[in-house]
Amino acid sequence: MEVIWFVLFAILLAGYFALEGFDLGVGLLLPLLGRTREGRDRMVAAIAPYVLANEVWLVAVAGTLFGVYPLLEGEVLFELYPLVVAMLLSWVVRDAGLWFRRRLDGFRWQGFWDAMIAFGSLGLSFGWGMAIYAAATGFEAPAVHPVGVMLGAVVTLLFAFHGWMFLAWRAPGAFGASRSGRALAVSAFVAALPALGLLVGAMPYLLDHSAPPATLNVLSVMALPCAPIMLGAQIWVWRTFRPGKDAFRLPSFF
Repeated sequence: MEVIWFVLFAILLAGYFALEGFDLGVGLLLPLLGRTREGRDRMVAAIAPYVLANEVWLVAVAGTLFGVYPLLEGEVLFELYPLVVAMLLSWVVRDAGLWFRRRLDGFRWQGFWDAMIAFGSLGLSFGWGMAIYAAATGFEAPAVHPVGVMLGAVVTLLFAFHGWMFLAWRAPGAFGASRSGRALAVSAFVAALPALGLLVGAMPYLLDHSAPPATLNVLSVMALPCAPIMLGAQIWVWRTFRPGKDAFRLPSFF
């Protein structure tokens, strides 16, 4: 049962990096590619249908982490407290930008929230790289370490590349040459590589610190009905919002 839950945790974490990675990547590219108000609107519209569905993966990752590996909860929250707080604030700021940027029509209003989207995306991307390094070292390294900073920069660049590939797939010709779904899948795999590398190195530690079998059995019963719903919703979103004439239509809540 410990191995099954480790595989599930690996799928969830890699899936989060592969899916939420392009959302954050588009946010990172907002000041670079969205040089006009219309351009920024089109970039936000490209990711709008996917944001909420992708964030479900983060919720699933957090629930699995604290349910299957409860001993890590204290280490993550204590050793990485400043980093965790910074990432949570970045998440709130990024999502607030997506929700509030169109609530008023003023240039300064939208410009401010567009900057918050970019800033929050940068904080999350960079923070994930630093968190991965800290976890890979068993939380023995300081929260701010040169290697962690370097890995944060690498994850940020990978997410930005993934976001650019997504825009080329979702909006053919608008932000560079069009890309196929296969090319997007490759960039998703590349974006997930940091998470996969961490899990390979941390596998013995995680297996040794899993929750008792009785707890894992209860979690299995709880997760079993949720998994098909989560996967079904993801499939529905991707099938419904394929590239096409409505690629730049903003939902009413964005």
